[in-house]
Amino acid sequence: MGRSRTLARTAASLALLACAACGGSATGLANGGSIATQTPTPAPSAPATATPPSPSGAAAWLEKSYEQTITRVLPSIVQITTRQGLGSGIVYDNDGHILTNAHVVQGARKFSVTLATGQKRTARLLNTFPAGDLAVIKVDNAQGLTPASFGRSADLRVGQIVLAMGNPLGYSGSVTQGIVSALGRTVTGSSGEGTPTSTIPNAIQTSAAINPGNSGGALVDLRGRVIGIPSLGAVDPELGAAPGIGFAIPSDTATDIANQIIKNGKVVNSHRASLDIQAGTAVDGLGSPVGVLVGRTAEGGAADEANIRSGDVIVDIDGTKTPNTTALSEVLARHQPGDTVKVRLLHPSGRDRTVSVTLGELSG
Repeated sequence: MGRSRTLARTAASLALLACAACGGSATGLANGGSIATQTPTPAPSAPATATPPSPSGAAAWLEKSYEQTITRVLPSIVQITTRQGLGSGIVYDNDGHILTNAHVVQGARKFSVTLATGQKRTARLLNTFPAGDLAVIKVDNAQGLTPASFGRSADLRVGQIVLAMGNPLGYSGSVTQGIVSALGRTVTGSSGEGTPTSTIPNAIQTSAAINPGNSGGALVDLRGRVIGIPSLGAVDPELGAAPGIGFAIPSDTATDIANQIIKNGKVVNSHRASLDIQAGTAVDGLGSPVGVLVGRTAEGGAADEANIRSGDVIVDIDGTKTPNTTALSEVLARHQPGDTVKVRLLHPSGRDRTVSVTLGELSG
């Protein structure tokens, strides 16, 4: 899956894996491997008078809506290939900009982009916003691209039917269907070592299957509008993949970040709160996480102004425990720059104190 990424959440024992697939095809057949075969037993012939029933009424309308939506959106979905693996992207405009996940590009600067028609184009990185798992790349030849239409994720409703489109496991142009299962989730992707790599506030939870390679694709409504960017699939540490639990970045967030990168070359207003620190997870003698160890504070930043110093351990914010950096990222994602919070600290000497901090803005 490219770089595997797990969700470290305090409220549930789920792990999230990022959906950028490994390089190459995902099946033994596609790789030239052999598969077992057997001669099937012929099924009894159906009576000559038997005909399959035709869909009617609401079912026919829904089926037609699926077909029209897929026909409209799939031409805007591309496959992005790097040395590390593959993922999906969405044609953003007529100038050749492609919106995708930061973890899909994985530090690469040049890419091979396969259009829905099968044509291949070269592309380069414009910039990324790793904290929000978003990136914009630009194809060298924009001729023939079909930009997608984006809707407002703020207007979504739980229970609304959605389709996920992308290139799961290398199967280009694949579509899965489901509903909006929940709104307003805060989820964190992380490396295999548990270090958070991105936090998605206000994430869309969906039952539409999100598999490796779907990352950076489109979650769309039945009007053919992109309302989310599929980014993470849930995995239970003991049971494995958790079908029907996936998460997407809201389109309102994705388009805001994309527009900033295209206009300014970088994100100039993340709308995300920050303590302006470099930090790691502090552990006790048994190796259990006990808080967030402050490594360094930015001069004049939020923590520095509140007299938080290197070596302090952040144990909670406004009463919400922060046993590790993932928990801290999720707490901060629920706040806005300029919010004032109470931060409880443990000093290396064992002294406990609480300080008031006016949060800064996360750098783009």
